[in-house]
Amino acid sequence: MPELLLFAVLVAGIVVLSPVAERLRIPQPVLLTVFGLVVPLFPHVPELRVDPDLILPVVLPPLLFAATQRASAREFRDNAKPILVLAVGLTVVSAVVAAVVAHAFGMPWGPAAVLGAIVSPPDPVAATAVARRLRLPGRLVAVLEGEGMFNDATALVMYKVAVGAVVAGHATTGAIGVSFVLGVVVGVGVGLVAGWLTRLALARLDDAAPQTTVTIAVPFAAYVGADHLGGSGVLAVLVLGLYLRTRGHRSYTSGGWLLGRAVWNYLDWIVTGLVFVLIGFELTAVLEDDVLDRSTVAVAAAVVAALVVVRFVWVFPASYLASRGARLPQAVPGSPREALVVSWAGMRGVVTVASALALPLTVDADAGGGAFPWRTEVLVVGLATVLVTLVVQGLTLAPLVTRLGVGTEGDIAAEAADLRRAATAQALDVVRTDVDRRTPPRVRDAVVLQYEGYLAAQDALLEARRGRADDDHDDGDEDALEGLLERASEAERDFVVDARARGEVSAEAADEVLDDVESRARREQH
Repeated sequence: MPELLLFAVLVAGIVVLSPVAERLRIPQPVLLTVFGLVVPLFPHVPELRVDPDLILPVVLPPLLFAATQRASAREFRDNAKPILVLAVGLTVVSAVVAAVVAHAFGMPWGPAAVLGAIVSPPDPVAATAVARRLRLPGRLVAVLEGEGMFNDATALVMYKVAVGAVVAGHATTGAIGVSFVLGVVVGVGVGLVAGWLTRLALARLDDAAPQTTVTIAVPFAAYVGADHLGGSGVLAVLVLGLYLRTRGHRSYTSGGWLLGRAVWNYLDWIVTGLVFVLIGFELTAVLEDDVLDRSTVAVAAAVVAALVVVRFVWVFPASYLASRGARLPQAVPGSPREALVVSWAGMRGVVTVASALALPLTVDADAGGGAFPWRTEVLVVGLATVLVTLVVQGLTLAPLVTRLGVGTEGDIAAEAADLRRAATAQALDVVRTDVDRRTPPRVRDAVVLQYEGYLAAQDALLEARRGRADDDHDDGDEDALEGLLERASEAERDFVVDARARGEVSAEAADEVLDDVESRARREQH
């Protein structure tokens, strides 16, 4: 089977299995990993090997950037303590504990430290999929997503330092400290500069396709650039994405915003799916190579058990302290039931797989040359950790949530309906008070009637949490009409973006309304 045909088969499998997983209420990563295990068993399927040097630069930028585009400044601020306690504190502790456990089973400290960094960050994909399907409290989902975004940065900075020490063969405490600080400072700096330049570029482009192309290319460039300068490419992409998320929306055209969201949702979906399929391929290769001996199985079992226990031991007291010291009473997790859900939502995933597969094949001459020490064992334990946590925790998280009866909180649709009405009222005020003398009265009257229609429809359907309006307009002066409609749409966009920036509404509600605004503006332009 040609490799191109294999790629087509894998993509087709992801397309078919995604709705199947949703229908069966099985986390998609679990089903895709099983798919990756089964495909290599068929005859004439070629071996799927990826260059380790390409894994992180190709896989991480789209996943990290897509995660930032779902981030909410309000939710991060409200839940900053529990997010940072999990994303930084727990990630570091998990890495240390995993390294100590692996070393206790005979693994040298260098490879053990690399393994600890690899298995330390949980992946929020499966957890948040369950959380959203069961309509868990929004703050709980925010903590899981916030942890998943920032723990990647923490883990991969540790990973880079640990791998560098093993490859070089020696590293002093001072050198490690300098490498860590340099990684953070350069990564943040590159991300800010890239974000600023991207915002300027987007503002000078007036077509959706070039704007989307820029947003696709820049995360890869930021990652590679920061890495080349000795910084953290992960931090560069995160800072870039968060900068554009909070400051870049007004630089997009209506079509650019819609196309960009669609493209990034797709890239996030397909790259995540391919990585989980790759897990299955790698595990099949490991089994065929007969390297899964008892000692490696014992290390994997001990590391998985230690990670699960550490998360429980960390989350319960940390959640108690955070809730006691937080300004807001709803600091998360704020109850034993929510703490239990967060504790059990520790599945490992994409970042663990990518970093394991990206392990160098060799070390420098100063380290003795030759193969990377214990590479196979580190790879096997990392992939086994992903598989076990996905199957055991991923399949039992939904029943656990149902059994605990963790209630819902808030309703994004209702919040979006309220925000939509307020934004439409703001646009109507702008149209009524428009002072552009080039706008004929008949055009202004037509647009006023149009927005009054929007507002009346939203008022009538607010109880049902739906808001749709008739966008028909008069066939008068087309240029004047488009100008006034553009000013009205801009007023709506600015109102929603400002509300999101002030933290008055959730990111989900703002995005839903912005989609409506941009869709209507695009329809009216054509």
